[in-house]
Amino acid sequence: MARIAYLQFSLKNLYTCSLPVLNFQKYQLISRLQYRLLEKNMQPNTQERINLWLTHTDQATQAAIREMLATNLQEAQEAFFQDLEFGTGGLRGIMGIGTNRMNKYTVALATQGLANYLRKTFPNQPLSVAVAYDSRHNSRQFAQIVADVFSANDIDVYFFANLRPTPLLSFAIRHFGCQSGVMLTASHNPKEYNGYKAYWNDGGQLVKPHDQNVIAEVKQVSLPEIRFEAKPEHIKLVEEDFDEIYLQKVQSLSLNHELIAKHRHLKIVFTPLHGTGITLVPKVLAKFGFENIYIVTEQATPDGNFPTVVYPNPEEAEALRLALQKAQEIDADLVLANDPDADRVGIATKDLQGNFVLLNGNQTGSLLMYYLLKTWKNTKGLQGNEYIVKTIVTSNLIDEIAAKFGVKCYNTYTGFKYIATVIREKESSERYLAGCEESYGYLVGDFVRDKDGVSACALIAEMTTYAQEHYGSLYQMLLAIYQEFGYYEDTLISITKKGIAGMEEIRSIMQNLRNNPPQTLAGEKVVVIKDYESLKETNLLTGSISDLTFDESSNVLQFLTEAGSKISARPSGTEPKIKFYVSLKAAFQADLQTLSASLKAKTEQIKKDLGL
Repeated sequence: MARIAYLQFSLKNLYTCSLPVLNFQKYQLISRLQYRLLEKNMQPNTQERINLWLTHTDQATQAAIREMLATNLQEAQEAFFQDLEFGTGGLRGIMGIGTNRMNKYTVALATQGLANYLRKTFPNQPLSVAVAYDSRHNSRQFAQIVADVFSANDIDVYFFANLRPTPLLSFAIRHFGCQSGVMLTASHNPKEYNGYKAYWNDGGQLVKPHDQNVIAEVKQVSLPEIRFEAKPEHIKLVEEDFDEIYLQKVQSLSLNHELIAKHRHLKIVFTPLHGTGITLVPKVLAKFGFENIYIVTEQATPDGNFPTVVYPNPEEAEALRLALQKAQEIDADLVLANDPDADRVGIATKDLQGNFVLLNGNQTGSLLMYYLLKTWKNTKGLQGNEYIVKTIVTSNLIDEIAAKFGVKCYNTYTGFKYIATVIREKESSERYLAGCEESYGYLVGDFVRDKDGVSACALIAEMTTYAQEHYGSLYQMLLAIYQEFGYYEDTLISITKKGIAGMEEIRSIMQNLRNNPPQTLAGEKVVVIKDYESLKETNLLTGSISDLTFDESSNVLQFLTEAGSKISARPSGTEPKIKFYVSLKAAFQADLQTLSASLKAKTEQIKKDLGL
C-alpha cells in the first residue's frame, strides 16, 4: 500500500509541476508511472479498458484520462471498471470520461452496435431511425453523434430539430415506419446524468432478445470501427409542424368534451421542471379546451442545470414547491408536473380542508383507471376483450378496479417497455385501454408505446372535471374509491448505494433476503414469497412451490402477508439504488388521518424488520 501511495504521489507531482524537460519526456515518465499504478491497483479488465481508451480516443480524452489517473485513481476505477449496459430505461449513467460513463464514445459505440444489429435483423432493405433529445447537458450533442453515426452507416435518420418529449419520439418511430429510434435523456435523474433510450420498430423500448443482442453487438465494436463521419443526405429534420399530428391523436383520446366545456375555467398550474413538457403540454391542454393554464415561469425555460430544484423529479415534494406556491396564490384546482423528458407526470390537488396534497403514482393511476373504465363502460360499452396493464410493484387496488368492470389486468416487470411488450403481443386479439406504473408513468391508447406524460396531463385534467361534476373534487373521488375497495397506503423506500462497493452491497442485501427471508413483517405473518429471479412462488403455509408464469427472470422479491400486505424488493435498473415497495391495505375509515398514521407506523416497523 505504501508503494502504491508513493507512486500516486510521484505521478500527481509530475503531472502538475513544470519540469525542465521536454514535453514528450515528461509524458513518457507519466505513462510509465501510470502503467505501474494500473498493474498494482486495478483489475485486469479495468486496465485493458483504460489502455484501449489511451490508444483509440482523441487527444483531449486521452489527456483527461491521464489527469484522472494522476489525481484521482478511485475515480478512474469507477469510470472504467465496467461498460454501461441497458437496464429498465436503457443506457444511463453519469456524464464523464470512461466506459462506465455517458460520453461521445459510449454513445457512439452503442449507436454503431445498434446500427450493426439493425443491418443483420433487417437485411437487404432500407433502414430508418428517429432521434430526439431533452434539455439535459450534452443531450443535443449526443443526439447529433447518434444521427451522424447512423447516417454514416447509410441509415436514414428522422432527427428532431429541437428538443421534444420522449413520447413524441415513440410516436415518430411508428408514424415514419422506422426500425428503431433513440432518445437522449436520463428522465428524472440528477443533472450529472444522461442516458440513451433505444427503441424497436413498435415504438417500445428494447426488450429481450433485442436488448441483449444489441449489447452483444456493442461489445464486438472496437473504438476504431465507429463510423463518425456523417452523411448529411441521410439526415432529415423533423420540424415543429410534426407536433400537430401527435396532438391530434392525443385529442382523439378525450372522452368527455361536454364536461370540459362546462368546466373549461378549471384552474391548472403546470410546471415542466425545466424540461421538454413546455413544448407540448400547454398546447394539448388548450386543444382539450382548458382556458386557465398557469405556467410556473421560473421553471418554464429548458435548462440542464435544473436550477430551481434539487432533483427534477415530479415524485419529490421539493420539486413541486414553486408549483404549489403558484397554486395557493391563484386557488388552483390541479397541479401538473412533468419530468425533463415529459414521460412522467406528478399531480397535486386540494384535500377536504382546502390544503394541497401530492398524490403518489399509485393514487393517480388508480384514479385514472377508474375514470377511464367507468366512462368507457357508460359511454362506449365494454365488449369483454379489453385489458389494462400495470407492473408487479404497482398497487393491487388497480387489479381490483379492473375486476369490478370485468376488464383483465395484466402484470409485468418494472419498466414501461414490458407494458409495451404486452400491447404488441396482444394487439391482434385483445383491446388495450391503458397502462400505468407506480413511478408516475401512464399511457392511454396505443399510438405511443412508452409512458406519455403529455397525454396523461390532458386526461388527468379531463378526469378532474369528471371528479368535480360527480364527486365534488378529485380528492373526494379518491376517497370514494377507497370506500368502495378499501384503503391502500403505498410507500417507496429508495436506498442509494453508489459505485463498486454500492453494487456489491445491493447484491448482498438481495442475497440475504433470499437466504434468510423474513418470517413476519410488522407483526404480520409472511405467507407467500415470490422470487422472480428463480421464477418460483413459495407458499409458507403449505410448503408448496409453484412456477411464476413469466417469460424471463428478474431480480425481484415479493413478500405477501396474511393481512394482505405486499412488500417488494428490487435493485433499480437505471440508478445505483435498491428499492422497497410497501403496499398495505386496510378497511376504509372516516378518520383517514388516523388510519394513514397507523399504516405509516406499520411501514416504519417493516423497515426495521428488513434492517433498513
